[in-house]
This record gives sequence, structure tokens and C-alpha cells, in this order.
Amino acid sequence: MAKIVVIGLLGSTLDNAGWNHRRWERWRPSVSICQHEELLIDRYEFLYQKEFSRLLDLTCEDIRRVSPETEIITHEISLDNPWDFEEVFGLLHDFSTGYDFDIDNEYLVHISTGTHVAQICLFLLTEARYFPGRLIQSGPGRGRASLSSGTYSIIDLDLSRYDRIATRFQQEQIDDISFLKSGIETRNEAFNQLIERIEKVATNSVDPMLLAGPTGAGKSRLAKRIYELKKSRNRINGDFVEVNCATLRGENAMATLFGHTKGAFTGAVSERPGLLKTADHGLLFLDEIGELGLDEQAMLLHAIEEKSFLPVGADRPTNSDFQLICGSNRNLRLECTEGRFREDLLARINLWTFELPGLGDRPEDIEPNFDYELERFGTRVGNRVTINKEAREKFLNFAVSPQAVWNANFRDLGGAVTRMATLAPEGRITVNEVREEITRLQTGWNDTLEVTRSGQMLKDILGEHKVAQLDLFDRVTLENVVQISRSSSSLAEAGRKLFNISREKKRTVNDSDRLRKYLARFDMEWNTL
Repeated sequence: MAKIVVIGLLGSTLDNAGWNHRRWERWRPSVSICQHEELLIDRYEFLYQKEFSRLLDLTCEDIRRVSPETEIITHEISLDNPWDFEEVFGLLHDFSTGYDFDIDNEYLVHISTGTHVAQICLFLLTEARYFPGRLIQSGPGRGRASLSSGTYSIIDLDLSRYDRIATRFQQEQIDDISFLKSGIETRNEAFNQLIERIEKVATNSVDPMLLAGPTGAGKSRLAKRIYELKKSRNRINGDFVEVNCATLRGENAMATLFGHTKGAFTGAVSERPGLLKTADHGLLFLDEIGELGLDEQAMLLHAIEEKSFLPVGADRPTNSDFQLICGSNRNLRLECTEGRFREDLLARINLWTFELPGLGDRPEDIEPNFDYELERFGTRVGNRVTINKEAREKFLNFAVSPQAVWNANFRDLGGAVTRMATLAPEGRITVNEVREEITRLQTGWNDTLEVTRSGQMLKDILGEHKVAQLDLFDRVTLENVVQISRSSSSLAEAGRKLFNISREKKRTVNDSDRLRKYLARFDMEWNTL
């Protein structure tokens, strides 16, 4: 049979109602809780301080009188300061971990006695399941007949059992998810599930998050929304600090991120705190983190783990307790295998990774995002812009068709809406603006596709790592050389096309040899192109 076991502190004030018979006319929590016929307590675990031993003896005697079936077990505790949170929590924690709980019993933790500090500690330890039971709270009753026995209520900390509380939490979660989506009623099921997971992590975790996905998928906007959500939930109270790591190069990267002392290098005319310090107690968003150099990655890892780092030129570390969100459109695991990204840093920021889909992967969400962008434009310029039915259908039909590439994802969509809304006569987008914008988008996508194909061509020949080590000048030149070589029937023909001006100024021409030597600089041969 399961037993009901109460664990409570002897109340030096409330349990002390004097020593004569009139004490029975007053409410005493530890005695009164045993006076209820519907609550049969099998065992009472009493925690007390030695200086109140006389009060303990009287209280135990009175409990036996009103509830002779209750077994009383006393535990002497030693407290120097019952108002010291750390001391009280440590003592009660040690008691809970040393107590032999029987999972078949029902444990009730009495929180009506002891200092407020002790009551808070009992609540926290019960919520954390160090005391595997429920809370019981007692109070004096109304009227003379129930004064001594008082009342009691049992509190179950599983809040899902309380309908109104559960409904309130569910509504808060719905509001949070809508906030993360900027209020857009998205329809893509996979995306909605992703945002639900992000909401749970954002409100419950302080660990780094990694937002992956293509350029323009909304990583920066989502990071700012996560920050605002965390701040509204009192998870952080500092600033939102954002930096695109692709803009950081060389010594400037170190100084920008970690700060520097005055005179640390040429041009350092004053001390600079750095972005990590600026984000202290706030959130740091490092977009395109794959662009960071290996030295900066090593210092960032130390800053994440130790909450401290060494500014450039400093001999003492600086502390900063920031939360981190990283963004990347690169495959960071591939970057690790090719030596461009630290595996230990990836392991640290990869605890929570969320892959944001591109706009083309969410065709059902194009319409609500179109409406959002149109409304946002009107708010920004202070003038509401609409679109007629025919124009709306034409644009949305194109937007979800195979002809719509959406290379830059939401940036493409936002740009398209801005252009059409700006050119709309009398604030109403017509078929003419839609037709013009569709042509512009397709032209831009075709140009981008050609550049992408040429860039991929070099990667197929040399490998991504070697291409990444080329200067832009060499890469562009080499792409053109390869394209012309592939369109030529022989090495000589390719050479004539490439050197058609300079060859006229030479007495002896050897276009084939010039082209062969140029390709050899990059470990390439014409017949393997």
C-alpha cells in the first residue's frame, strides 16, 4: 500500500502557540495538517533546529494526540542563518539527495512553515524533482469551529493539469511562433514545425544556435526576432549585435570582434571594446561565420567556452557573457574536412542547427509573404499600395512556376514588390508593372545562372578548395580561358582567339605554347578541360 509522507520544517513562530491548553485554539501548521480526516498521513518527516527541541517535543506529542497512526521521524539540521539562500538551499538539497525515497509512496512537501527563503528552496527542489512529490500548503480556517484545523491545498507542479494555465501557456507559445514569423501566416508545414522548434529552443536555452540556409532565406531577420523574443522573456537584457563575417579581413577582423588597446597597431589611436564585449548580456549574431579565419575561430571558441578573450594588444582578458547565433550558407562540415573551419568550433555551435529553406522550397508561402512585403512597403513610405486582381494572379502564377528561380530568395521577392509598388500609378499595381517586373527578374536570373555555371566549371576542374584560393582576377580570367578553350577544336585555335591582338605584334608566334604555359600555372592541360 502506498503511504502518504509529509516532509516539513518545524515552524519556530507559527508552530509555537504557547504551552498551555489554549494552544489548541490556535492554528499551528504542523499539527493542524494532521487533523483532517480525509488526509491520513502515514509518516511525518520533521526537520528542526536544535535550539527548538522543546517546541519539537510538544509539537510531536500533539500530532500523536490528533493522529496516533502517524509515524514521526525527526531530522536535526544546523543553520547559521536561515535567511541565507545559498546555505538553506544547500542544506535542503543535501537532505533530498541523501533521503531514501520510495517511488511507491506519495510525498507531500509542506511549505507553510520556515522562513520565506526555506519555502522558496522547497518549491524549487520539488519542481526540480529532488523531492519527487507535490507541494501542500496549509492555512488558518474561517470561523471558530475550523480555526485550529485550518485548511490545506495540494499543489501539483505539472502545470499542464491546470486548464486555464495550460491554455494561457499555449496562447503564449502561439503568439511567440507568430512573432518569429513576423506575423506571416505561413502555410508550409515543414517550415511551421521548424519555427515551433526554434521557439522552444529560444525560450529555454542559452546555448549557441546555428541558422543554415541559402542567401536571402531570412537568417538575419530571424536572428533579430529570436533576440527580441528572448528579451521579452527576460532571458537576456543586453544589446543585439550583428556582423557579417565576410566583411572582416586580417587584423581588422581580430580588432572588430575582440577589441584592441590604444596603440596595439598602426591606426589604433584609442581603445576599442569590440563586438563581443558590446554583446555582453545580449545576443551576438555572426552571419556567414564560415568566412572567419582560423585564428579568429580559435579565439571565438575560447570566448564561447570561457566567457573571456584577449583583446588585440592587451595582456589581461576581458569578460563577456553573451548568447550566440551563427548564420551560414556554406556546408560547414565540408569546410571542416577541407581545413577551412575548425571541427571543435563547429561542434560547439552545432548543438542547435536549423536549416532554413529557400523561397522556392516553400511555394505555398509566396502569397502570404507577398502580402507581408506589400504591407511593409506601405508602412515604410507612409502610403498604402494595393494590387488589382488580374495583376495579383499574374504575379503569383509566375512566382510558383518553374520559370521563377528565386536565386536570392526573400531578397528577390522583397525587391520585386518594392519596384512594382514604387512604379504603381496612383498606388495600385497593374498588369503592366507585373509584366515589366517578371521580365526584369528573368533577365537577372539568367545572368546569374551563367555566372554560376562558369564558377561551377572551375570547381569541377580544380576542386572547390583550389578555386577558393584564387584571386578574383585569376578566377575570372581563367573562367574565360576555359570557356574559349572548350569551344575551340584545337589548342592552336584557342590560342589564336585568346591572343588575337598581341600575336600581330610578334615576329614569331606560338599561341599554343603560350596557352599551354598559362594553363600549367594552374596545373591544367587543354586536352583535359
